[in-house]
Parts: sequence; C-alpha cells; structure tokens
Amino acid sequence: MTVHSKLQPYIDAWTHSIESVNELVTPLPDGAWNRHTECPYWSVRDVVSHIIGFECELLGDPRPIHTLPSDLRHITSETARYTEVPVDIRRHHTAPEMTSELEYTIIRRSRQLRNESRQPDAEVRAIGGGEVTLEEQLWGRVFDVWVHEQDLRRALDAPGNLASPAAVLARDYVLRSLPKVVAEDAGAKPGSAVVFDVHGPLEFMRTVRVNAEGHGSIDSAVSLGPAVTFVVDWETFLRLLTGRARPAALVDQLKIEGDRQLADAILSHIAVTK
Repeated sequence: MTVHSKLQPYIDAWTHSIESVNELVTPLPDGAWNRHTECPYWSVRDVVSHIIGFECELLGDPRPIHTLPSDLRHITSETARYTEVPVDIRRHHTAPEMTSELEYTIIRRSRQLRNESRQPDAEVRAIGGGEVTLEEQLWGRVFDVWVHEQDLRRALDAPGNLASPAAVLARDYVLRSLPKVVAEDAGAKPGSAVVFDVHGPLEFMRTVRVNAEGHGSIDSAVSLGPAVTFVVDWETFLRLLTGRARPAALVDQLKIEGDRQLADAILSHIAVTK
C-alpha cells in the first residue's frame, strides 16, 4: 500500500516545515534557546519542545508523568495544562539534547507517515483526546508546525517560507474560522460582507458573507459594497489570527475601510488560535 494521494500533500508540507525547523535550530548556541518568541510565554526551546511532544504523542509514545510548577500563570485550563507538560519537562535540556531529540523524532515520524496506508476519512485519535479524521489530523499538524516555524523565524530574525506549501495549507486551515468570527462573534448583520485583502508573499482575497439567517460562509469572489474591508500583509494577518500580536500594536500595518465599529468587533475576536 502507498500513501493515499489526498494525504501526500499534507505529509510533504509537514516534512518541509519540520525539516526547516531542524535546520533553523541545529546551529543555535545554548543562549539562543532561551530567546522569547511571540508564542505567549514560550521561548525557542519551549516551541521546539512542543513540536517534539505532540509528534511523539502521534507516534504512540507514553505521555510524560510530570507535575507542573504552580507559578505558571498562563496555565488557566486543562487544555493548557495538557499542552504545557511536554514543554516544561524539557525546560532544562541542553542544546545538543534538544537537537538530537528533534532529529530522532523527525526520523521516526517520517517513517511512520511513509508507511501510512489508511484512508483520509479514517477516524484516528486526536491530540488531547477525542477523534478526528486522519486528513484533519495531518492538516492540523501542518498548521501547528508551520506556525511555530514562523514563531522561531521571527525570534531568530531568520524570515522565510511565508509562501511554502505548508503556508498555503496553514492559510486554508485557519481561514475556516473567519465565518464564525464575523457572523457570530462580531455580530455582522445578515446580508453583509467583510473582505480580507491580503498581500505579500502569499497574496489572496477572501470574502465572508452573512446570509439571511445570520450564518457566515467564505469564498474568493469579489464583493460589491462590503461592510468592512481589511487590507493587510500576510505575515501581519497570520500574527493576528494566531494571537501573536494585539491589533492595537499592528495599526500601522493594517488598513481598514468601512464600518469601524464592526471592524473593531472583528479584530477583538480575530485571534482564533493561541
């Protein structure tokens, strides 16, 4: 059996991104691993630890038994606690320990994915519990690894891969959240439309439309007379959607046309991941 053709693009994109992470961090001296990233509360070491931890979980490795320190202020939910354990347990690992574990994890996970014979709609265990389709799981890993690759690149002043195959898949993954943001969270009126005009390495335009019942949808068709138009570069848009920076801090990179009250409501809910 070979990998299903629908899954191969996800595997290829994940491979490109996680190998890019490996190339970024392998030459780093010990001190650079402590640099802060835009991922809230996490250093370069923490971001890499998170990637290792979640890939090891998908490999079937047992969860580490570890009690978190009581002074981690950002641990405010069980989901956050679950995510933090494989990060905190590696906080005192040296640079060679981190790079060797990352490289070994990539080798093991790549071998697992090369031998993947299940269908895209096969039900598999989601990270943290529950079930998702295999395609959704792989798509989620592409998004997560690539977003963290960008966290590392900004922290290390090493820009790149903003239009890579993983970037395209990550864009489509997160854009699915915008109809809810516009229609439900921000309360855009039925019959209205909101346009996101994104330029830069990855250039695209998307329109969120709110139907008569107040439900949102997204497409790439042009809208005449939208209630709001956001004009923004791709990296800034990514940082907004992933909660890496507050809208007020990005005002110079964000052009808004139309209903300012609705625009502000959208921006207050636009961070759909953390």
